[in-house]
Amino acid sequence: MRIVLGVLAAHGGTVTWRGRPMTPAQRRRFGYMPEERGLYPKMKVGEQITWLGRMHGLGDAAARTATARLLEQLELADRAGDRLEELSLGNQQRAQVAAALVHHPDMLILDEPFSGLDPLAVDIVLGVLRERAAAGVPVLFSSHQLPLVERLCDDVVIISGGVIKASGTREELHARYGTARFEIVVGGDAGWVRDEPGVDIVEVDGPRAVFDLTGDGGGEQWVLASALRRGEVRSFVPVVPSLEEIFKEAV
Repeated sequence: MRIVLGVLAAHGGTVTWRGRPMTPAQRRRFGYMPEERGLYPKMKVGEQITWLGRMHGLGDAAARTATARLLEQLELADRAGDRLEELSLGNQQRAQVAAALVHHPDMLILDEPFSGLDPLAVDIVLGVLRERAAAGVPVLFSSHQLPLVERLCDDVVIISGGVIKASGTREELHARYGTARFEIVVGGDAGWVRDEPGVDIVEVDGPRAVFDLTGDGGGEQWVLASALRRGEVRSFVPVVPSLEEIFKEAV
């Protein structure tokens, strides 16, 4: 991220933007949120975001308008007159998001943007980021909160030890690391699934069974037909691996 932003020089490789080498002028049009909070603790929240907007080239009126809209979206409008240090850590994180967005950047680069946020605050920030993404602004962020990555991201890159271990769309990663695993929930006891040909049981718990197909039997339709002959089938679905499970396998 620091190389993309020009803070550090690259030892090798290239950074391109829309197919061409990146220029300092293009970098200035990016919004960046570091993992370490970098705002001034003694400044008032609204004044600070407005000042940062002006530093990015906005006029005073435009910076104030952008600040007011962002703080409203991030549900910080009632704290605009408070010093940053008076805010909770979660609210400080939301102020950091506002600082990265105030100048209407062409791209967003965010490092652990959801750190310290409770579930309600996560949804608020997700809504703001989704709005920008829908408007055509690419959002690049790093996070260890993989369920959130799975909710938000179209494309995922898994990096370990400086090496790319896996990359692709969510659907591509699910297909690449998925198995022929299914979950069935029936009206009675699901223990009979153990006796079906071509089935390797993962878990049986009363009416619910999770199993892998070994390829030696009739497949998932065979199991479903057998279940229907026995009685009620409440659900029958493929088990899609979570991003956390994919991460563990890839790394």
